[in-house]
Amino acid sequence: MGQQRYTDEFRLEAVRQVTEKGHAVKDVAERLGVSTYSLYEWVRKHRATASRATTRLTNKDEEIRRLRTELKRVTEERNILKKAAAYFAKASG
Repeated sequence: MGQQRYTDEFRLEAVRQVTEKGHAVKDVAERLGVSTYSLYEWVRKHRATASRATTRLTNKDEEIRRLRTELKRVTEERNILKKAAAYFAKASG
């Protein structure tokens, strides 16, 4: 017996019925004519992909926060140096 292929759209819709609409895997699998094992695998892969995307987003958010903090510090240092340079230029001139 050959392995049946399903489109990505079909798999995504089946996963959405389980994850977003809250239907039982067994019910969705029976209604769509796929094995429960296959549907469980699709859901597992979908959750793993979503988890990696969230982790990447969290890492980017952390980097943005770090860069903003560094930018604030460097800007303050620059402003202090500008004021110091203006003070010494005025005092020497």
